[in-house]
Amino acid sequence: MLVSKRRIDLEISLEFFLREIEMRFIVLPISGRACARISQLPASYPKDPADRIIGATAWDQGIALITADEAIRQSKAVRTIW
Repeated sequence: MLVSKRRIDLEISLEFFLREIEMRFIVLPISGRACARISQLPASYPKDPADRIIGATAWDQGIALITADEAIRQSKAVRTIW
């Protein structure tokens, strides 16, 4: 979606990019428990479904979310790093 909307520009194929991500990082699944936490995020948390899934997953895993998104950081719903 980010590629198709030109929010990011890849000079390599999406498949190659994703393979590189999977080799360098731990890609977490979307768990049922994380989905349940989505509804527990405060009203101040951004409404974008992808942001909510990512934030709820970080919260569920007890890990900090690395983001420059000011709205996510100001919500204080999840621990953030940036």
